[in-house]
Amino acid sequence: MKKFFVQICDISVFSLRFFKEVVVPPYEVGEFAGHLANFGLRSLPLVSVIGLLMGLILSLQTKPVLARFGAESFLPVMVAVSVVRELGPVITALVVAGRVSSGIGAEIGSMKVTEQIDALEVSSVDPYRFLVVPRVLAGIVALPLLTAYADLLAVIGSFAIIYVSGGMGWQLFMTSTVTSLSFADIVPGIGKTFFFGFVISTIGAYFGFKAEGGTASVGRAATSAVVFASFLILIADFVLVKIGILIFE
Repeated sequence: MKKFFVQICDISVFSLRFFKEVVVPPYEVGEFAGHLANFGLRSLPLVSVIGLLMGLILSLQTKPVLARFGAESFLPVMVAVSVVRELGPVITALVVAGRVSSGIGAEIGSMKVTEQIDALEVSSVDPYRFLVVPRVLAGIVALPLLTAYADLLAVIGSFAIIYVSGGMGWQLFMTSTVTSLSFADIVPGIGKTFFFGFVISTIGAYFGFKAEGGTASVGRAATSAVVFASFLILIADFVLVKIGILIFE
């Protein structure tokens, strides 16, 4: 337990350093653009599949239940609110964490064990500012966009189920969906993904910097990054949902 809390404190110090370094020039615009493409564009195929399946499965599971009470017309409302408020942000963050956080941990871990980070320091380049800050900024920018994209695909998947079953047309479906969403649904759902993106990138970078020894430590860094990032995403989601309830409800 002592080691766990010491590690949590170490992660906190490592993460908070970002807010100091992000405002200090030089700004690595090229690095940021490259990591944004890695974080966002290369995650699109996976997020596309997850978003579409999320809407399909949620509609398939819920439709028979609502039919028992004669409330099938509420299916678009239920799917839209559930996805936008909770399922879309959390599931997208967990899926992206599995791909991106492990990749960051392995990449920086490989640089650490091959002494490339030491070479940056010898060249008077701050490794944190060069390796961590662009990745974290890319995560903060990309994850909200990926989440909004996944939410849209989930709604389309839900419509596919309803349309095939002869429930309602596109215009009525979209009217029900749009009118069911309020400011208090959209802002907390998308807003917390900025924090999730921060967590995914900083945790991956932290465990990459802590890699020691040979190549085995690179694998451990990648695994630890995914586990800790997923754990912190769920804990943060609980806290942010509570805060959102206090503010918007």
